[in-house]
Amino acid sequence: MSGLAPGGQWSFRYTVTDADTAAALNPITGDNFPAVLATTRCIALLELAAGHLLKELQKPGELSVGVVVDVKHTAATPVGAWVEAEATYRGPEGKLHVFEVVARDPGGEVMCGTHKRAIISEARLLDGAARRRG
Repeated sequence: MSGLAPGGQWSFRYTVTDADTAAALNPITGDNFPAVLATTRCIALLELAAGHLLKELQKPGELSVGVVVDVKHTAATPVGAWVEAEATYRGPEGKLHVFEVVARDPGGEVMCGTHKRAIISEARLLDGAARRRG
């Protein structure tokens, strides 16, 4: 039986680099985005925190994947600042695992919301991805 119970938390800090910014995406469309932590990168950090908590529930050959992300990005984090990603396990919801997630920088909260993950077979995931190549 796992020790992961509702209320379990995990967090880590990461220093924002130029590659983590919305501006790093400018070449894709030619649009001009700011040199602050991109929403997509902040979400990825929150997913990492939640995924870390689920590791103890996974059997050999399994991993967890993000399924639902419902967050609000409320403040900009500059390059060179740290951002802390924290996930709190709320428990299972059918086949999914629910987390409250929050990101903070030296100025306070920058993102918060809910994230849901599924534990799946890594081989099944990779086989499904390979079939989508067309």
